[in-house]
Amino acid sequence: MAEKQIRTALVSVYHKDGLDDIVRALYALGVTIYSTGGTQRFIESLGVPVIAVEDLTGYPSILDGRVKTLHPKVFGGILARREPDHLEQLARYDIPEIDLVIVDLYPFEETVASTDDEAAIIEKIDIGGISLIRAAAKNYRDVVVVPSRDEYGMLLELLQTKGGKTSLEDRRELARRAFKVSSNYDIAIFNYFNEGTADLSFKYSIHRSDILRYGENPHQR
Repeated sequence: MAEKQIRTALVSVYHKDGLDDIVRALYALGVTIYSTGGTQRFIESLGVPVIAVEDLTGYPSILDGRVKTLHPKVFGGILARREPDHLEQLARYDIPEIDLVIVDLYPFEETVASTDDEAAIIEKIDIGGISLIRAAAKNYRDVVVVPSRDEYGMLLELLQTKGGKTSLEDRRELARRAFKVSSNYDIAIFNYFNEGTADLSFKYSIHRSDILRYGENPHQR
């Protein structure tokens, strides 16, 4: 069925601004929320019930927070197709389905712009967040992915006007945006490591501002 109802959400964000409206809308719909670290504490500060990812996985956050969500009980619930075989496996291993993934990545480019401390820059290479984005986007037929704060408005509309129901078109559009976010993020990391090397290649992304009526040649737009 193309239409899906959001019943569970995993929230893991760096910036918390704008998240309060999303969390309250999820709570109003009775959505079960999973989270970790600072995001979990922020949600708790709003008086909204939240389940720690550590309680779901049975493992604490380790290695100074480098490993928090990288666990089969998290990614299984995101990547599982909502088909009998996959659902049976989820039940066998006591893995909950995760219908919505909200991520805001570590600010890698901002860190590069603000410091020359390579250790600090390396720590802002997001691993868990980018993995969550790609997993949820891959399974867009069943899962909603919100890869940055830019998508909060779209999500809030789905929660408030559609009661948390999403169409296949909604989910595919968000997946498209998710792969754009992950692609741009990886480009920024590549460019950082490539600077000063003999490799003359350079990766960049550009945004089209308008469609021209015509170009230098008749076939160009």
